[in-house]
Parts: sequence; structure tokens; C-alpha cells
Amino acid sequence: METSNQKTRVTVQAVIQAPSEKVWRYWSEPEHITKWNQASETWHSPRAENDLRVGGKFLTRMEAKDGSMGFDFSGIYDVVKQNEQISYTVGDGRKVDITFIDNGNETKVVEIFDAESTQPIEIQQAGWQAILDNFKRYTEKI
Repeated sequence: METSNQKTRVTVQAVIQAPSEKVWRYWSEPEHITKWNQASETWHSPRAENDLRVGGKFLTRMEAKDGSMGFDFSGIYDVVKQNEQISYTVGDGRKVDITFIDNGNETKVVEIFDAESTQPIEIQQAGWQAILDNFKRYTEKI
């Protein structure tokens, strides 16, 4: 019998050279999400829906570009503080906390998520960091 309900929390972060209002908008608007939300060039997010409010739902369709696999990443928002914080619970019960730290013309984004039990922690961290790095590149170039 397992007695520990401890979940491993993983952190990824990036400093985006843009004010928090722009970072928030690009993070949360579906037309932007579909442009940056992939871990590699072989994947994409052809569709995103986002009801950014406490109790609101989001869904991002993530697919391999060759059509070999895909999945819906979805959840429900627990905390929404505009330009500051987003927390949500994904379908399998894992929690994600995102903080946007405003420093004038740059914004630090820190994501802390519950690791899943099916993949090594290092792989999960690398994938989430790759997505965050894509977000940084996209937001800074537009």
C-alpha cells in the first residue's frame, strides 16, 4: 500500500524581453498559443480554446506534424490574476502554477508543474522548457 501522496514539482522559467501585458496576451490568446505551443519543430498546435477565468476551461490540441500522434492538453483554471498568476488543474489532476514577474520591459515567467508518473522527470522538464523557450522566441520577435 502506497502511503505517500507527494508529487514531484518541476520548475521551468524564462525571462521574456517584453512587458507583462504583452506576455500575458500572447500566453493566453488562442491565435498566439497556436504559434508557440510545441516542444519541437516536428510538432504543432493546430487549435486552441481558452476561457481565462476561475472555473474556465482551456484546450490545446497538440499533434505531430506527420499526423502520427496527437493529444488534447486541457484543464480548468483555479487562479487567474491578470498579468501576475495563472494556476490550473489538468485532466489527470496534476496542478500547474505560472507566475509572471513584471520588471518593466521584461517579464520573468516561472512555471511549476506536478510531474506525471509515466515519463522521466528530465524528459518532462526538457519538454516544458522547450515550449517556454518557443514562447520566448515568438513573443520577442512579434
